[in-house]
Amino acid sequence: MAETPGRYIDACILGRRDLTERIAEFLIGAADRSPLPPGEAGSHIELRFGGPSGRFLRHYSLVGPLDPQPSPEPFWRIAVQREDRHRGSAFLHATFREGTRLQVSRPIGTFRLSHEPGPVLLVAGGIGITPILPMLRSLHLRNRPFRMFYAGRSRSELAFVEEVEAMGGSSVTVHDAAVAGLPDLTGLLNAQPAGVIVYVCGPGPMIDALRSAAAGLGWDPARIRHEVFNAAHRPSDGPVTVRLRDGREVAVGPGTTILEALEAAGVDTLSDCRRGECGLCATPVRPGAAVIDHRDSYLGPAERAEGRHICVCCSRVAGGATLELDIA
Repeated sequence: MAETPGRYIDACILGRRDLTERIAEFLIGAADRSPLPPGEAGSHIELRFGGPSGRFLRHYSLVGPLDPQPSPEPFWRIAVQREDRHRGSAFLHATFREGTRLQVSRPIGTFRLSHEPGPVLLVAGGIGITPILPMLRSLHLRNRPFRMFYAGRSRSELAFVEEVEAMGGSSVTVHDAAVAGLPDLTGLLNAQPAGVIVYVCGPGPMIDALRSAAAGLGWDPARIRHEVFNAAHRPSDGPVTVRLRDGREVAVGPGTTILEALEAAGVDTLSDCRRGECGLCATPVRPGAAVIDHRDSYLGPAERAEGRHICVCCSRVAGGATLELDIA
């Protein structure tokens, strides 16, 4: 398999199709056409694209086959929602065509579906369907008891909705908010069998609301297993400067994370998930005036208030500010 030094595989786009007005599906293969390593249900990959320097790094879940077949496909399937004010997804939608070259990582399994017995509830919000669909397929193939709730602003914006309904049958509920209004998440959880484990992916506010509903019912927080879209990039982000303990300064441009800028500058860093979930990249901050915009899901409220660490894979400071890190 052709692989660049490090963690990335040389790859190309094999096909593309539009799923909704804003969501497109892309098929990815190795550039030398050798087999790609399989991913588990819930796995995601890193994509580096945007020219030889790979100026964009984004994470996308592996969707896998769209019907209940046990064998893997000879390519990777992802679905990307275009956010016109976000540089990465807009660039990808505008430029990715059959033959486009890029680099991809091997599958990363940070959102695993447990093989333990017992009932499961799958909850997908909008583009959050991408890691949930392979979980649905896995549960279907293993004849595990499950229910699924798929919500969006309107049915026309829900990618793979027909495939979800065909595979899940009566176990699937599709919630069209334009018709039915906001979902009753407390009622949804109350209707589940005892001991159910919930896997949820979608916008942060929806996940927060589901976790709050579970807490209100006295559920163990461990029963809500979630994946949040990477919040590293926002349209309002401006350039910032990172100053290291030895006085060196590293420029961080819009659309680039602090972690990516540090790596490009040859600074030794630790990282794993690159989505603000694992905490491996949490880096000590030296006292200063910069206020941290915490975008991770690892640090707790007290740690955020202290402002002594920042997850450099996704968190940031205001444009024009200088962040002092306690690393050399």
